[in-house]
Amino acid sequence: MDEIRMLISSMVEKDGRRLVRISFLRGRDYADGLLPEGVIEQAQGFSEEEVRKLENYLRFNRKEILKQAKEINPLRNWLTS
Repeated sequence: MDEIRMLISSMVEKDGRRLVRISFLRGRDYADGLLPEGVIEQAQGFSEEEVRKLENYLRFNRKEILKQAKEINPLRNWLTS
């Protein structure tokens, strides 16, 4: 199985809610999730079982992922790329 990479967005506010978007990438496969809900909203190339495992991962690691998202400065990252 190929390595799965996880990308975490900065914390964003939408409709008065604070959200973090997470993408799991494996080759051309992807799964896009959302915290704090811990759900995968869209996926291609991952099996249903894999999607459930990714959702479990999001829920189990929610606090750590949210902490990482709070530390992301999108403007600084954009300026240095």
